[in-house]
Amino acid sequence: MAQELAFFAIFFATARFVDVTGESIDDFEESGEPIGPLGGVLVVDISRVLSGPYAAMLLGDMGARVIKVERPDGGDDTRSWGPPFVGPEGAQESAYFLSANRNKKSVILDFKSSEDLAALKELIKRADVLIENFRLGVLDRLGIGHAFLMELNPRLVILSITGFGHSGPQKDRPGYDQIIQGESGLMSFTGPDKDTPTKVGVPIADILTGIFGALGVTSALFERGRTGLGQVVRTSLLASAIAIHTYQGTRWLTANEIPVAEGNLHPTVSPYGSFRCRDGFIQIAVGNDSLWRKFAKIVDVDPDDNRFASNPTRVANRKLLAELIEESFSKGSVSEWTKKISEIGVPAGEVRSLDKVYQDPQVVAEKMIIETLHATLGKIKLPGNPLQFERGRVEHNAPPTLGEHSALIRRWLEDAAETGLGSQGDEDFGGHLGS
Repeated sequence: MAQELAFFAIFFATARFVDVTGESIDDFEESGEPIGPLGGVLVVDISRVLSGPYAAMLLGDMGARVIKVERPDGGDDTRSWGPPFVGPEGAQESAYFLSANRNKKSVILDFKSSEDLAALKELIKRADVLIENFRLGVLDRLGIGHAFLMELNPRLVILSITGFGHSGPQKDRPGYDQIIQGESGLMSFTGPDKDTPTKVGVPIADILTGIFGALGVTSALFERGRTGLGQVVRTSLLASAIAIHTYQGTRWLTANEIPVAEGNLHPTVSPYGSFRCRDGFIQIAVGNDSLWRKFAKIVDVDPDDNRFASNPTRVANRKLLAELIEESFSKGSVSEWTKKISEIGVPAGEVRSLDKVYQDPQVVAEKMIIETLHATLGKIKLPGNPLQFERGRVEHNAPPTLGEHSALIRRWLEDAAETGLGSQGDEDFGGHLGS
């Protein structure tokens, strides 16, 4: 997982995008404030729930202008997902929705209305990116299939997300994160033991699909700068979840070994995992023999014991080794052992609850808490974006209320029609809505 995120950081930091004229996009708004590497890119997001909205949010974090298109009967599904709900009675917002929809403008469009469908087409005609996660065939039945949209706007980049893929015998299956975590095998090697398959504590398949989707969009925009042409980028929850199998996948594909859940101990490195102390759990990562010799001495284990002298033998005897380590750890607190282990150069840390995480000065220093002003909730805090740019966003916009910008966006479309604005009008759009 760390390798994938590192690649995303390198890619976003080095990619340079061009506008519809082929000239480089200005990195700054009219005010002179930096808005990020995707400044000037217009994204129309007609997706729902998490994977598509998460991708759109990431693009918005990078400076893109994002229009979130929502249905009139309640908007995005996650607006009703809770508790918890926050805010005053009659104007409450779902904490789930707030987590994936910052830096967007919300417009209500009813796809069953010919007038609203025409408005959607006008938006897409002017967009750089369209994000959708409808089941296969739905957009075709609405008259806005991929082929039609690419003819309408040849420079359009379409991110199309499905549950199980765009081809193959199960392409029509609906996919939600919980289902995918099981079908992708993630749950089979997650949890305390092989008889207790366990899901990850966040909707990891949805989130990964959003990350991979955003990477696909930025890659397609970069390629468009050379060719002048858009394209359809396809991904799925199933593929995204399988893509992070890493060494668990190669255990089967190259070594014919089926991984199973083994709790919090690493299957190929030892000692590596979480261990019980007197007052809680500590995490340690003894990643090589040099670290092992330092660590063994402070937990009263002979580093040259034949059962533990090398990593393969430690892995073979990791349960016994864990018992010996926890026997020593039981004599001290998490903080005491963390300090002691860190002093000898072995990576260690505690298992923290989220209240402690968000109070950590290091988390604050990493700008992983965003403060922004919501239309009805007032000042709110949100989890931040892990990428920091020298010329990035200074401030973030709060997630929108349902249809908060409908009048503004419709007025922009009307003005565009009256003035004969071309098929992609980033500059004029920015004058109305900003980023």
